[in-house]
Amino acid sequence: MPKPLKHIFVCIQSRPENHPRGSCAAKGGIDVFQAFMQQFDSRKLYDRFALVNTGCLGPCDLGPSVLIYPEGVMYRGIKKTDVATIIEEHLLGGKPVERLMMPKEVWG
Repeated sequence: MPKPLKHIFVCIQSRPENHPRGSCAAKGGIDVFQAFMQQFDSRKLYDRFALVNTGCLGPCDLGPSVLIYPEGVMYRGIKKTDVATIIEEHLLGGKPVERLMMPKEVWG
């Protein structure tokens, strides 16, 4: 297995309904992860990038969240329709998608 150029973490954290922190799963995180998997399959990206579903990444109220390393770019409120843009512009094009990025204040 070749070393991945980037790691993509997609939050699918599930919490009880009405939990004060919210839940990426309740906001569509699983759909987002599945959209990444479909794109990875159809574009044959698994040999270049690592895709992982994960628990809480922190800012649940702004989810679903996607975190990309090594850059440390976090996206917020991602919908499955945003996945192709993230892949095209960020993963393949090298330029993070500004309009989808988490506010800088989240990183403290």
